[in-house]
Amino acid sequence: MRILQIGKYYPPHMGGIETHLEILCAELSQVVDVSVVAAADNGRSSTECVGGIPVRRAATLFRFASTPVCLSMIQDIAQSEADIVHLHWPNPMAVLAYLVARPKGRLVVTYHSDIVRQHLLGRAFSPFLYSALDRCDAILATSPNYVASSSILRSYTDRCRVIPYGINFKRFERRDSDAERSIRAAHGSRILISVGRLVYYKGFEYLIRAMAKVNGELIIIGDGPLRGFLENEAQAIGVRSRVHFLGEVQNTQLSAYYHASDVFVLPSVARSEAFGIVQLEAMACGKPVVNTQLDSGVPYVSLDGETGFTVEPRDSNALAVAISTLLDEHALRARFGAAARRRVEKEFNAELMARRTLDVYQEVMEGTTSALGRAASR
Repeated sequence: MRILQIGKYYPPHMGGIETHLEILCAELSQVVDVSVVAAADNGRSSTECVGGIPVRRAATLFRFASTPVCLSMIQDIAQSEADIVHLHWPNPMAVLAYLVARPKGRLVVTYHSDIVRQHLLGRAFSPFLYSALDRCDAILATSPNYVASSSILRSYTDRCRVIPYGINFKRFERRDSDAERSIRAAHGSRILISVGRLVYYKGFEYLIRAMAKVNGELIIIGDGPLRGFLENEAQAIGVRSRVHFLGEVQNTQLSAYYHASDVFVLPSVARSEAFGIVQLEAMACGKPVVNTQLDSGVPYVSLDGETGFTVEPRDSNALAVAISTLLDEHALRARFGAAARRRVEKEFNAELMARRTLDVYQEVMEGTTSALGRAASR
C-alpha cells in the first residue's frame, strides 16, 4: 500500500503536528510505502530523505494568515501514485492543492483542529474544506471530545474515527543523569515545566501570574512572538528571577528537562490547543500534569484527579493552588505521575496509533468505510 502524507510542515520544523507526523510516518513505514509532501520554510523546492522517509518540500512563495502558499504542491500531489492520500488539517493550502490536483488515491483526513482565532477567514474557506471532507473516505479525530465539540466534525460523524496521538514512550525511559543533576542544580528542588510555542492560545501569561503565589521555579521551553510580552509580564509582577525562558530545545534534550521537573503545566486557553502532545511526553516521564478544562482533547489526555489536576482556563489562582498542592504533597505527586506513565503506555503509544491508522486504511481500500454524503445536521 502506498500512502502520501500531506502536512503543513515536516521536521526538523518544530511543532506538535509535525512531531505527530514524523512519529506516524516512522511507524507506518515498517509496513507500507510512505512519502510526504509539505511546505518548505523558504522559496526553494527540495526532495530529501528524513529518517528514511521521502519528503518533498514545496517552495513557499509567501505566507498568508500563517498559511504557506506553495503552488508547486499542486503538481506534487497530482503526480502521486499513492493508494491513499492522507491530508492533515488545518492546512488550507493542502486542501486547495488536493482539490485542484484530484489525485486518484482515496482521501483520509486527520482533523487536528478547527480554525479558531481566524474565524472569519475560516468561515470564508469553509466551502473548500467541506468539499474536501465530502470526498474523503474517513476522518481521523484525535479525541472523542473534539468530535463532540467541533461543529464541522459533528456533520461527519458517520465517517469519523477516533485515533489519539501516540508517542514512542520508551524513548523517555532513557535518562541522562548528568543533565538532570545540572538542571536541578540550576533551578532547585521545586521545578515546574511548560513546553510550547509562545502564542496566544497557550495561556503562558496566566501561568506566569500564578508564579506570584507558587514557591518554585518555572522553566518555559519554546519560542514565539509573545516572548517579549511574557518576559515583561514576569518582570512586572516580580517573578522574573524564577521564570526561565529557554527558547527552543531539541527533542533529544527535552527528556532531561521533563525528568528533572516535578510538575508539568499546560495552561492553554483556547481550543486551538486541540490535544497537547507535550502532555504525553511529560506523562511518559512520570510527571503529573496541571491542564485546563477546554472543550478539546486537552482534559481527555490527562485526567483530573487521576493523572493530575484540571482547572478552568485563564484562572491564575486555580493554577497556583493546583501547582502548589502537587509541589507540597510528594505522595500525591508520585501517585499521579505513576498513573500518568501507565496511561501513556496503554492508550497513547505510537505502535497502537499506527495500528489503528492502518486498520482505517484497510477499511478504506476494501470499501467498508466510504463517503456517505454530507450529513444533514450541518
